Amino acid sequence: MRFPAPIPGTRTVLAPLAAVAAIAVLAWPLAAQDGASVDGPPAGVRNPAPAAATVDPSLFGGLSFRFVGPSRGGRVTAVEGHRSHPHTFYQGATGGGVWKTTNYGMTWENISDGYFRSPSIGHIEAADSDPNIIYVGTGSDGIRSNIIIGKGIHKSTDAGETWDHVGLEDAGQVPSVKAHPENPDLVYAAAMGNPFINNETRGVYRSSNGGLDWERILFTSDSVGAVDLEFHPADPDVIYAAMWRAQRYPWSIISGASDEDGIWKTTDGGETWRRITAGLPEGLIGKVDFSVSPDMPDRVYALVEAPEPIEGLYRSDDAGETWELINDDPRNQLMHRPFYFANVIADPTDGNVVYVLNLSTWKSADGGETFNTIPNVHGDDHDLWINPDDPRIMVHGSDGGGVVTLDGGQTWSPVNNQPTAELYQVDVDDRFPYWLYAGQQDDAFTVAVPSRQPSVSAPGGPDAYWRSPGGCETGPAVPKPGDPDVVYANCKGRFGVYNQRTGQEQQYYVGAVNMYGTNPANLPYRFQRVVPIEVSPHDPNLVYHGSQYVHRTMDGGRSWERISPDLTAFPPERQMVSGGPITRDATGEEHYSTLYVIEASPHDPDVIWTGANDGPVYVTLDGAETWENVTPADMPPEGRINSIDISRHDPDKVYVAGYRFLLGDFRPYVYRTDDAGETWTLLTDGTNGIPADVPVRVVREDPDRAGLLYAGTEFGLFISFDDGATWQSFQLDLPLTPVTDIEVYRQDLALSTMGRGFWVLDDVTPLHEIGADGSVAAEGGAHLFEGRPQYRTRPGRNSGFE
Repeated sequence: MRFPAPIPGTRTVLAPLAAVAAIAVLAWPLAAQDGASVDGPPAGVRNPAPAAATVDPSLFGGLSFRFVGPSRGGRVTAVEGHRSHPHTFYQGATGGGVWKTTNYGMTWENISDGYFRSPSIGHIEAADSDPNIIYVGTGSDGIRSNIIIGKGIHKSTDAGETWDHVGLEDAGQVPSVKAHPENPDLVYAAAMGNPFINNETRGVYRSSNGGLDWERILFTSDSVGAVDLEFHPADPDVIYAAMWRAQRYPWSIISGASDEDGIWKTTDGGETWRRITAGLPEGLIGKVDFSVSPDMPDRVYALVEAPEPIEGLYRSDDAGETWELINDDPRNQLMHRPFYFANVIADPTDGNVVYVLNLSTWKSADGGETFNTIPNVHGDDHDLWINPDDPRIMVHGSDGGGVVTLDGGQTWSPVNNQPTAELYQVDVDDRFPYWLYAGQQDDAFTVAVPSRQPSVSAPGGPDAYWRSPGGCETGPAVPKPGDPDVVYANCKGRFGVYNQRTGQEQQYYVGAVNMYGTNPANLPYRFQRVVPIEVSPHDPNLVYHGSQYVHRTMDGGRSWERISPDLTAFPPERQMVSGGPITRDATGEEHYSTLYVIEASPHDPDVIWTGANDGPVYVTLDGAETWENVTPADMPPEGRINSIDISRHDPDKVYVAGYRFLLGDFRPYVYRTDDAGETWTLLTDGTNGIPADVPVRVVREDPDRAGLLYAGTEFGLFISFDDGATWQSFQLDLPLTPVTDIEVYRQDLALSTMGRGFWVLDDVTPLHEIGADGSVAAEGGAHLFEGRPQYRTRPGRNSGFE
């Protein structure tokens, strides 16, 4: 495995004990200028400007993060290859950027770090006429609740060595980019738009000069975007476009409309368009995905979301003019969760062979009438590229990463060589070296990795150190203080206790009610997927758990006590079964009006803070006898309170981070109270370092230096030396990806990310010596930072640890 390289334009100094020469550390390091214009009114989310440095970055520029795992892949939403180099492939992760392999998937190297403005990848297009020209649309079309917004299109003319940003920054998700097969400067893009709000940038765009300028050539409304494009294999002036009404709310997802969704066609390269209806569902149509085969150029396959029994795989044999339902998917194998899947790929050498990607990969050899699964290494499958000269060679993208086959899917390259894990949180145990724990989305299990190589040798390398300590992909997994072999773990709202000595888990669900497919208003306990688990700092046997209430156990979950009233806003109009108007999506992650964070005070066992995903912040100061709503008065309603941090230096000082981008509001919301919630100060006004459109997920104060704050945002890491009065980038050599959680532990900074795994910055004590005004102890000249005691450990060969 190749670990992420430093961002171009920076360098890494391994010894952070002394001041080093100045290093330019930008908040948004880009390798290209824009120079692109968009025809049509601007809307959506702009690119953040670099934050002005208030402390000279040379004082901490020698610090460096380490990637510590896991290297098992996360969700891949786009794959690509080219017939001229059959051993080279590309994959795009939902939060990890673009990766390239030149050895059939045995190793992958990131090629987007330092260039891309969003780590979420919607589509990769290698131009047929020139394999060095690659277009990448950012923003995945699988708009589940942890979706990351796209930031336009990037282009490479040297096979991914360098990139330029070529516009459509406000187009939101860009799930399809198509370069003309003979002219790579003529390029088309499908823009879904901002997935959270109506906006005018949706539709189909065309550029005739390689992305320097764009014109919108198909637009139906501000709520309907384009999700897929395909050329006719024999006539590129004929283009099929899929239009989709799609919007993500915190409490639901909308997929489908009656009048504007569906299949559109042009025969003049996009000058004029008409909606095709013959043989297609009348009324509601949701997500549509196409595929064509040069073997039968007039044949078009389309997966069409629609009300049953007219949902399924459609086929046209007259270039899209008329359609027939070939497979109505009676067992719900092809159309499960269509907003998230719905991917069809025709074999370029045989138009009767077609693949459908869903929970599994399905193959038909009779034009889509019957299907069988093919072997693969993971599940929840999203994209497939087939070599047009040898269809046995394919690259495949799933929730587990990107893999390559040379034998038609009988065997595949590994997924355990891609550091693209999507992690919801980070918890640490008290071993030496300590381990990091989280729920890893899309990989079925929680995951734990060591911060340093353990003393026990593992000749299998870093893969051999992974553990799955109970629960499932959502997490959290919280080790018990004093006995780290015991882990309190969650699986989609269900509590368990995992014993790492025995490998057994005991599960104790609060209420024992199936929460899926039910209106949350009718549930006695509204748990959601990533429910909080908080262990008391004063008693490792005292564990708190959160639905709309705070629950408490003293016996490992065997018995539970409810100790609070409903601590959410509970707007009744938001309580519904998620998904519509066609397909329900009953996964529990859209349960609204539920707790997202519980924080027990390290100073006083009677003080507990909570935050809900619909806005309120509550506190009890008397051991749960009474609870007070202390929500900041100027915070807009219905934000997701994602983190609460109680200062180790002052029991009445508390920091709260919330975000509202799922409502279309990308402003950062970080607040501080100095009087236990009586009054609040907004620490992020959009002008003091964290840009006005960068949502903050988490804020932590350093336990050893009052007023030293770390903020994890949707687009990287920030730091404040003056208790939030000003902020600046602290990205260093971190890749651009959402920072979901932060732990400051044993004077290390440990991070979880939504697309690039765990990272650790060893020894933050040099930061403790930097004052709020940017000064250090010495006046003038060089300054020697003290550092902390160091430990000699036994490194192993091929350990995978830096």
